[in-house]
Amino acid sequence: MTNKPSSPTSRDAPNPAHEVVYRALRSRILYGQISPGAALTLRGVAKEFEVSMTPAREAVRRLAAEGALSLSSSGRISTPELTTDRIEELASLRGLIEPELAARALPRAHLALIDRLQIIHSSVLEAIVKEDAVAYIRANLEFHRMLYLRAQAPAMLALAEQIWLQLGPTMRSLYGRLQRTQAPRNHLLILSALRAGDEPSLRLAVRADVSQGLKLLTA
Repeated sequence: MTNKPSSPTSRDAPNPAHEVVYRALRSRILYGQISPGAALTLRGVAKEFEVSMTPAREAVRRLAAEGALSLSSSGRISTPELTTDRIEELASLRGLIEPELAARALPRAHLALIDRLQIIHSSVLEAIVKEDAVAYIRANLEFHRMLYLRAQAPAMLALAEQIWLQLGPTMRSLYGRLQRTQAPRNHLLILSALRAGDEPSLRLAVRADVSQGLKLLTA
């Protein structure tokens, strides 16, 4: 946690203090800026965001309900350290939900969207060249979210995003293990299937993309 955010109680902040804290912490967890098992304290959160303990507590409880933070019986707050079984479960869920989202998006995947996805894919490669794990995770998730938004299935997308949130710190660990030098090949397969309007190939490419990397963590 390096960059000190502006105070959520300032007049420029349109959201309640707990919402601002929630969104900032959620972003850090989602993009792997906090390591698995990292400990947080309510006092530390409140101090950093210049809020009272109440909004800090509300933000933490909300993230815990989404599986992004763990709360022990003693009150310890930390990002989850996922077991092998849990990683496999979440990978399986991604493999079920995200191909369906992609298939539903396909009829509305016009050339402008495909061009935008190609640009995001280039951002993924740029992050790899710079060895910037956070930028890589951010661009990779943006690639998927941009496509899935066209599915017009908000409940299903919300489930996918909750899974991403739980996996955020673990994805950072995965990035270090993979030592990538090239952008994900499956992104190119996804783009090719979108251009061809090929739903079976699109489903296969998305399933491979969301499942293969996480399986390396359980090998």
